[in-house]
Amino acid sequence: MSNLFCRKSDLIVHSKTPFNAEPPLHRLRGRLMTRQEDFYVRSHGNIPQLDERTHRLRVTGMVQAPLDLSVPELRARFPVRTVTAVMQCAGNRRADQQQVRPTLGDPWAPGAIGNTDWTGISLADVLEAAGAEKDAILHVAFDACDEVEMPKEGRFNYGASIPMAKAMAPEVLLAFAMNGEPLAPEHGYPLRVVVPGYAGVRSPKWLSTITVQNKPSSNHMQARDYKLVPADVTEDTVDWDKGVTIYDMPLNSAICEPAARAVLKTGRTTVRGYAIATARDVVRVDVSIDGGRSWRQANLEHDPHAPWSWTFWSADLDLPRGDHELTVRAWDSAGQTQPAQPDDTWNFKG
Repeated sequence: MSNLFCRKSDLIVHSKTPFNAEPPLHRLRGRLMTRQEDFYVRSHGNIPQLDERTHRLRVTGMVQAPLDLSVPELRARFPVRTVTAVMQCAGNRRADQQQVRPTLGDPWAPGAIGNTDWTGISLADVLEAAGAEKDAILHVAFDACDEVEMPKEGRFNYGASIPMAKAMAPEVLLAFAMNGEPLAPEHGYPLRVVVPGYAGVRSPKWLSTITVQNKPSSNHMQARDYKLVPADVTEDTVDWDKGVTIYDMPLNSAICEPAARAVLKTGRTTVRGYAIATARDVVRVDVSIDGGRSWRQANLEHDPHAPWSWTFWSADLDLPRGDHELTVRAWDSAGQTQPAQPDDTWNFKG
């Protein structure tokens, strides 16, 4: 872990153990495809030291032909695919909510997100080969090699699940590379799940087992965490069975440049950032210099062949002398936009 901290010293580190860090926003916005070294790191426990030559993936549960394969065997048996997609932590921008009042979890700024070319094999191909039942009421559960330790729950291996319909979607991968490079240990080497459009919690790293079953995973991370709860619910009163499981991520946009509380010269200033919408297009981004009292449209940059990628936006603004509150909002193809204030969505989990 100390070596990782040294290698990632140019990131904004929220915790060393487990290691959690995000890139400075100007570097994140610097390129459409996020470099592996600039990709946020979200760890719930240890980072396992694995070898793809000996590591095995088991596929079991409601299948006709269980599988037990190494990563080289997976590559040899199934077609290799590449999908360009955003990965985003469910807690991305939690720091904004913490300005309203405290929440649980690390104070992620807007950098707990990244966009990359993921290379691997289709989860659907693997499930087909195992003879998995495909009923829409089923779930595909993932177990990983990292160990999580929590005060009340004790020690357990990380796990999560997704509905069968999403598991069979062509964009969902079992990935072994990012931008043509083997996964770094902190990003899931030798094998991880990539579920475009879903919160990163549903894309376990260091994958060891896939189980087809008739209910969601019973793992703490699925059953009693990463759920959306109302604002009046507290850590003491929460009923996790009534929480809404976070799968799809909401419409979002963020200002990456200039930095918050920056002192700028008067006149022309370029404001830049990203926007993201799950399963819909970002069709417009508006920018304001007066806290949302007036707006102007930004220019958009998006790869039409990468529906799971993000949209970059930029706007040239004329700033007179004085204080200005820069604000951004995105619109999707359904005509939806973002909440105006973090107060609107505050919850104790952030």
